[in-house]
Amino acid sequence: MPSPITAGLHCLFLLVTACCQTSQDSNFHPFIQYIIDSTLGEESFQSEMQRQKRNILIFDLPPPEYTVDIEVSLMDSSFLEPVKEYFRKLSLPVSTNISNVEMTVSNINITTVCLPSGENKSCCSCENGYAWPSAVCSDLITCPSVSLAPDLPCSYMMEKPFHGPYCEPQTEDLCGMGEPIIMNMSVRLDTDFWDDLRDSSSELYKKYKADLEKAFNASYRCLPGFVSATVTGFRPGSVFVNYEVKAGAASFDQIANSNKIVPQFLDALYRLDQTTFTMKITDQTNFTVSPVDIFEGDTVRLTCQINSTSQNVTWYYFDQIISTGFQYLIERNISTKTSWSTLEIINITVKDSGTYGCSFTNSNHFHTLIYKATKTIAVSLLYITPNVNDIDVICNSPEMQTNSPLLSCCIDRCLPSLTGDWKVNGALSITGVSSFSENCTEYKLNINESVCPPEMSGTVTTYTCELRTGHGAKHSQTIRVTYLQTAHVTISSSTKTLSISEGYPFNLTCESDMSNYDSISWKIQSGTSTKTVDCDMCINNSKFPAMSVLTVRTATQDWNGTYICTFSQKYLESSANVTIKVISLPLKQNILIKPIATSIPCKVQQALECCISANTVDHYKVTFVVQENEFQVGKKIGRNLVCYVYNYIETECSKEKKLMAYCKFINYIGEKVNSENISLHLIPDKEVSCSDSIGIGIEGATLIKPCCTSDNSCTRGNITYKCSNKAWKVQRNDCLSEQISSLLTCAESLVNSPNAKANLSEYLAKLKEKTENAKNTINTSPANLGAIVTILHMVSSIPAYAEEFTIQNFLSTVDFIVADSTTEVWEDLNKEEILKSSLLLQSVEKFSLHLQPVNNTIPPVSANSLQLQGTVVTENNNPYYNKTFHSTENLTASVLIGENEIQTLPQNSTIVSVMYSKLGHILPRNGTQYVNGLLITTTVSSNRSQKFNINMTFAKKNSSLKMPQCVFWNFTLNNHRAGWDTHGCTPTEAEDHVICSCSHLTSFSILMSPDKFSQVIFEDYITYIGLAISILSLVACIIIESLVWKYVTNNTTSYMRHICILNIATSLLIADIWFIVTASINDQNQQMSRGICFVATFFIHLFYLCVFFWMLSLGLILFYRLVFILHNTSKTAQKAVAFCLGYGCPFVIAVITITVTLPRNSYTRKDVCWLNWKDSKALLAFVIPALIIVAMNLFITAVVIIKILRPTIGDRSNRQERNSLFQIGKSVAILTPLLGLTWGFGLATIIKNSHRAFHILFALLNALQGLFILVFGTLWDKKIQEALLKRNSMSKWSSQQTKSSSLILVTPMLAMSYPFSRTFNNLCGKTGKYRVSSSEPSSSSSENTSKSYSLLN
Repeated sequence: MPSPITAGLHCLFLLVTACCQTSQDSNFHPFIQYIIDSTLGEESFQSEMQRQKRNILIFDLPPPEYTVDIEVSLMDSSFLEPVKEYFRKLSLPVSTNISNVEMTVSNINITTVCLPSGENKSCCSCENGYAWPSAVCSDLITCPSVSLAPDLPCSYMMEKPFHGPYCEPQTEDLCGMGEPIIMNMSVRLDTDFWDDLRDSSSELYKKYKADLEKAFNASYRCLPGFVSATVTGFRPGSVFVNYEVKAGAASFDQIANSNKIVPQFLDALYRLDQTTFTMKITDQTNFTVSPVDIFEGDTVRLTCQINSTSQNVTWYYFDQIISTGFQYLIERNISTKTSWSTLEIINITVKDSGTYGCSFTNSNHFHTLIYKATKTIAVSLLYITPNVNDIDVICNSPEMQTNSPLLSCCIDRCLPSLTGDWKVNGALSITGVSSFSENCTEYKLNINESVCPPEMSGTVTTYTCELRTGHGAKHSQTIRVTYLQTAHVTISSSTKTLSISEGYPFNLTCESDMSNYDSISWKIQSGTSTKTVDCDMCINNSKFPAMSVLTVRTATQDWNGTYICTFSQKYLESSANVTIKVISLPLKQNILIKPIATSIPCKVQQALECCISANTVDHYKVTFVVQENEFQVGKKIGRNLVCYVYNYIETECSKEKKLMAYCKFINYIGEKVNSENISLHLIPDKEVSCSDSIGIGIEGATLIKPCCTSDNSCTRGNITYKCSNKAWKVQRNDCLSEQISSLLTCAESLVNSPNAKANLSEYLAKLKEKTENAKNTINTSPANLGAIVTILHMVSSIPAYAEEFTIQNFLSTVDFIVADSTTEVWEDLNKEEILKSSLLLQSVEKFSLHLQPVNNTIPPVSANSLQLQGTVVTENNNPYYNKTFHSTENLTASVLIGENEIQTLPQNSTIVSVMYSKLGHILPRNGTQYVNGLLITTTVSSNRSQKFNINMTFAKKNSSLKMPQCVFWNFTLNNHRAGWDTHGCTPTEAEDHVICSCSHLTSFSILMSPDKFSQVIFEDYITYIGLAISILSLVACIIIESLVWKYVTNNTTSYMRHICILNIATSLLIADIWFIVTASINDQNQQMSRGICFVATFFIHLFYLCVFFWMLSLGLILFYRLVFILHNTSKTAQKAVAFCLGYGCPFVIAVITITVTLPRNSYTRKDVCWLNWKDSKALLAFVIPALIIVAMNLFITAVVIIKILRPTIGDRSNRQERNSLFQIGKSVAILTPLLGLTWGFGLATIIKNSHRAFHILFALLNALQGLFILVFGTLWDKKIQEALLKRNSMSKWSSQQTKSSSLILVTPMLAMSYPFSRTFNNLCGKTGKYRVSSSEPSSSSSENTSKSYSLLN
């Protein structure tokens, strides 16, 4: 039997020979390795060699070199080491010849050693310097019996028989030879966690670390490329051990197998749980995202791939697990070596940006392996940058048609799949040509004037570019193209010659073929200066047709020049111009006339003058016109004035008459202006009373002259003279101071100026300054104060910018003229036809209405007695309007406009409120009512045609006044003289304030109502009740007189007495009826026409005077009968005197009163229909006659008393004395009401601040005068009592036949039969005739005595 060494050599050479044969014979099948048994005999060996030899082909080639793997299987492992030792000690190279083949063995190395392990397994290991090939690296499983010795090679389980591959010389490509990786692992120890395990310096920590690292190094050392295993820390939860294993890439099974053997090397006291081995690998996953650039709307694919097989894949968005749904789609794929998963995000948005993660999980009983990877993606919006956002294209521009605009849309990066297109939308569909380049799409417009008509100028067409990324994202961008066209503008004038005289109106019309304009502006170019016309009131623009009309109401030199009308549309301007020449001509208000009104005697020369400023350089044709007769004038040039004079002589002197004269100025283009009229009153020479340098006039005549000084320097206004006691005396001085006159002239010029708005602020500053300096003058001059009001009213029509400085100056000027020091002046002004206080209130209202906000704000401004607050209606402002005001008198007022009303107003509307603390007391009072709070004006700039609710709260100034009314100042009442009105306002009273709820259209002014007393005035009750009783009593009196007339008028004295009583009753009845009707109308605040008021006042005055004069007639009859006893006058004469006195005198007085006062509008009072006192003293026409009659009746009463008390024959007894006293008391009781003595109490009521008791007593006695007449004048008459009794008993009137005088009564049958039809005849005294018999001498005396008695009874 050959030795093992021999057998090995034989085998070695055999293998070499076989390899050589294989390399030389290409048709030879691959050599099959033979496993040579140790018992192989030499014979078989030789026979084999012979068989192989026959197949060898010999080539003459250089000897090749081969590396041959030879597997030597030994049945007895004890031979392993001797074989290894033999090969180590073998001297090489070794040469041999086998079958004539020369072989040289240069190197023999043992690479792989396998030992049997079980029935079908072997434990194979690599010798030093050798490693397993990478192809089998992941399949290497450690053999179960592993030694702790770190120097022993690791053996891996192989299938038996083992056919390779075998270990190879170590290189970087072999298993475990590459760069090691760090595997983070953890395992749980089912023991209690101690705090020392947190401290790496503690002994417990060190012990745990050492023991565990030893076990880990022993169990993991056979992992491919193993370096080390290191414990990194401990954490609670029992005890979790965190450790790192540094080795080559290991498969799941390799790590699981290593985990399985860890307990073999660790003390059982650690109680290691083999099922808790976990490893997380974060750097072995291939994570890709497509596309790279992600935009909103894209569909994004996220792919994770690992070089391992895993069934469990989970996707995360931050820490949230992603499931398949509407937006997400997940795919999985597993192969033999790899696993991958794809997450598809459909229509991704910006909010989907963030960190996405994938997790692959493998697990078995001994190991859990997790592959984790994350990727942060950013989603961007697909921003498109156009080359322009808005572009204007002028269609009829040659340059634009030649070089058409190019529109483009680009993004900030190049995308290979980017595409795009264009869309056109608009009334003008002008198209173009599109193109595409890299990251941009372009569109070149085709501009043609034919597709862009003038009426479409300003039309906007939108061009929308849309870009798409190819992954689903798309975005569009709109470019606005405004197509414009240069407009054709024409301008025309209302004047044919393009020349206009000063003071004349004209207008210019500017038209365009382009209706869609943005704005129209007017400018005036004069020389080198150009000014903008900013007069909002004189420019009227319209769209259809496109037209602007500039209306100049009063031409001045400011309007001279070239007018440029410009239609603007965006930056494109189209203009036309025309030159207007303003020819000089004096303005009517600037022509001074001398005199203004005067008297002229017959055939006496009167100088008439018209003067204009000496600064005028033009020459005019000037004539004077008197009664339509035109006269040439002379010219007189002064320092300041140029005057045109004509000496007029009136030759037709047949009667007194009034003449009108004026001067006429004509310029060189033939246009004229007339001065104000000069009033000339022709008077006879003999009646001249005043004659001096001032003028000529009769007694009481007035003369009005302009305000000029001796040096011919004049100001605005006039002086009124009155001829009194043969001398002219100044009756009224309405001359303006030089400062105020200058301000008024400047205001007139400003209002008529083309740039009034620009110059308003400067003028208001000047107005405030000069008004403050002229305080003393204004406080004493109604004319100057009225001029300031006129100025404010003129400038209030100019829109003002809402700047604090401008508003302050306006309000301060108003504050100066409503100060307490001007109260008396305001009383005079309010007497004029135009109510200046109302005009002032209207001026402030117009000023606030025309305020134009600056930066959408209206600043709050205060000026002592005035405060202004306002707001602009915008989307960002409060939904309601609420303003509160505080006066210096600690009074408050607030204005509230609700949200519903605010929402009805257009945007940028203004709401402005102004508070006045003094103006309310300047306005005329409403009867006995008083303004008991602040005055508030609120204006809304937008025109309101519907109901507009506003609530105001006013603090009471005087809490004692009651029954408040919410009123507003109505400018249209009383023929536009204005007054308080309650229409549309409802009051709600609280303790110290009143809430007013009002509804008015357009702009409005709301005031706190004047107050009334807590109850209707006591005197009013007395008056109305007394008048009702009086009227009923008077009617009863007239009826009774009619019934008993024939019984009580049987003598002359009795007849005249009852005539007086009947007429007194009738006159008083008519007067009372007129009085109670007008009083009730006034109390109900109903507006009465002035004509009806005049008529009512006339009749009340007339019939009250009739009452007094009939009382006087009654007194005179009594006086006549008592004093002139022996004198007898006929009844006809007495009746004639009585009627003339009773009706004639009152009629004359009433007619004279109305004739004198009505032309001056001072006949009646402003608030009630009764005679005026303050203005004309017309009340004296009633008071003086009444007082005279009262005085006369007092005198008559005294005479009657004396006559009654006069002693008769013999001494009077006590009974006679008592009877006399009784007669005196009875006489006084009868005569006092009948003769009007109670009117004497009226003297006390005239006195200012007289006691209320006098008013009550006077009202009571006079209101009940009708009752007194009925009781004391009729019912107390014994004859009337007897007549009534007899009439009731149907007895005849026979007792009267016993009188001393024999009277024969002849009564007309008509009057006797119809008592009521006799009333009119009785009133006139037509009842019959009386004949007196003279047979007895004592009849006259007896008759007189009887008459006296009858009258007193």
